[in-house]
Amino acid sequence: MSVSFSSSLSTVSWRFIEDWLDALRGCYTEEQLQGLLRRAGLNPEKSHSDSRVTLDQIVSLYQIAAVESRDEMMGLWSRPIRPRALQHLLTSIRVSDTLGSALYRFSTFWNLLLDDYRFETRAERGKMSLSLLPYGSQPVQRFGHMLTLKLAHGLLSWLAGYEVRVDSVQFAFPRPDFAVDYAVIFPARVTFAAASSTIVFEVAGPDRLVSRSKSEVAEFLSRAPRDWIFTGYRTHAWSLLVREFLSRSNWEDCRLVDAAAEFRKTPRTLMRLLDAEGVSFQAIKDRLRCDIAIHDLSNDQKSIEQISQELGFSSAANFHRAFLRWTGSTPGAFRQSGAANDV
Repeated sequence: MSVSFSSSLSTVSWRFIEDWLDALRGCYTEEQLQGLLRRAGLNPEKSHSDSRVTLDQIVSLYQIAAVESRDEMMGLWSRPIRPRALQHLLTSIRVSDTLGSALYRFSTFWNLLLDDYRFETRAERGKMSLSLLPYGSQPVQRFGHMLTLKLAHGLLSWLAGYEVRVDSVQFAFPRPDFAVDYAVIFPARVTFAAASSTIVFEVAGPDRLVSRSKSEVAEFLSRAPRDWIFTGYRTHAWSLLVREFLSRSNWEDCRLVDAAAEFRKTPRTLMRLLDAEGVSFQAIKDRLRCDIAIHDLSNDQKSIEQISQELGFSSAANFHRAFLRWTGSTPGAFRQSGAANDV
């Protein structure tokens, strides 16, 4: 079937970035902000609850605003984060020996900069967590909390050379109407109204980090925030193109040869291009299928049986096995855990 809503899996709603825009109003006049949005490819006149914001628009807005405001967090915290802070952060954590030490360096770096929050790290039983704890009582900047926790995930994934598995994410603010957008950013169960904003990582197998060169640091910075907000895509240009092709097609029936024809490549060439990005055609289909399943389970409007059928599984049992393989949880357990109500 054609996934008519599939663009929502790689875009977010306008409401998702409204907190960010509120923060930017502290750096710009309203007229300047309107101009900034247009330069980033966003049309403020057409902004409403049903508007969607693309990956490229988010990246463009960040890259323009972070430079022009001279605040790399663009008003999201009580004090400006001066230019080159992210560069110094990368320089600090790239010499880490393990993911745990990298996360600790991440927390100590931000604890030197933030006045209103501090980070706390914990590690136990194959998991490690990063929590954002307030000094006193102040309103929660939702976009700021999301962006900073995602930065931690993005940097750890960059150092590991693969997308580090996220066990769960909790936010210290009530569930917003656009909560489903958080499933686009975080590949895990997301809950709200928690005591603190926390991200929990799973650490399994060898904890070896990639030795990143100065040129790789510079490349990562030049692409910011693309590679750390959308960690699943990172630099995988061909896998993203194939995913987008599948999203607008009858993706269940699409084969490698169909995608190759779309891009005027031979199947062998497309396979080689995907291999170079460490992904297969079937893995892209599975990831899209998983995202659709999470989307539907989160919305809680369809039965598991109906979701199974719409995703092309011959039985609910096959869907259960596949979802367990993708996420480490069965569809029923995922829904009962609160993910469907909270994401």
